[in-house]
Amino acid sequence: MEEGQQRHIRQIKNSRLMEEDGEEESPRSALSSFQAREEEIERKKMEVKEKVFAQLCRVEEETKHLAMIRGELEAMVDPTRNEAAALRKKIDAVNRALKPLGQSCLRKEKEYKEALEAFNEKKKEKSQLVAKLMELVSESERLRMRKLEELNKSIDFFR
Repeated sequence: MEEGQQRHIRQIKNSRLMEEDGEEESPRSALSSFQAREEEIERKKMEVKEKVFAQLCRVEEETKHLAMIRGELEAMVDPTRNEAAALRKKIDAVNRALKPLGQSCLRKEKEYKEALEAFNEKKKEKSQLVAKLMELVSESERLRMRKLEELNKSIDFFR
């Protein structure tokens, strides 16, 4: 770039010198100065394009490199992520299976409690009936014994 600036300065000095030399050379020198400036601008434009192209290439390479690094990182993290996702799916499946089982268990526990309560009531009723039966049997035996004693007394009385 410094070379280009130095050339430009020389051209400007040369054009001033030519202007001083005469009026006839002035249009030619102005034209050559203009052409030199145009060439300089074109050359600088090409340099800028080349620099931009070089930076774009470098950016593309860096992008590819970063993509490769990202892929490697994802590959390192991915097995754990996949394993965790698989475990979460299994947990969800077990939870879905547990829900109806839990409801069934609660329903059966309620049925069990109701059946146990009914069983205990019937057992209590049976024990009451057995007690009543025992009372009746003992009362019946006592009455029969009394009758037998009365009959025995009446037999003894007739003898």
